[in-house]
Amino acid sequence: MKFAKFAQGLSRWAGSPRTFMAAIILIALWASTGPWFHYNDTWQLIINTSTTIITFLMVFLIQNTQNRDNDVLHLKVDELLRVTKDAQNALLSLDNLDQRELRELRKKYKALGTHDVQPPLER
Repeated sequence: MKFAKFAQGLSRWAGSPRTFMAAIILIALWASTGPWFHYNDTWQLIINTSTTIITFLMVFLIQNTQNRDNDVLHLKVDELLRVTKDAQNALLSLDNLDQRELRELRKKYKALGTHDVQPPLER
């Protein structure tokens, strides 16, 4: 749970306009030092290494945040389905279906939208 709170807070910070502006300023500062360092390999290595490390860490942070947000969204939709009188409760377990079954169900619901026909749910 501690990592989830940390990841959420870091994600909010990383996605803020201030952090974006700070990144732009840091890149501008780095670029402005190019002539002083004669654009040598070490000068280039600094930005390459920094951005690689940040990107590597951000991939995991973003994935954690997306997984959490996806789980929360699914729980909210499941609750709406559960309390809606006309909803089909069989849809609460869609995450157990494979890709083929999901495609078939999507076809049935597409037909429902165009023909106003109740799709049969079979497993």
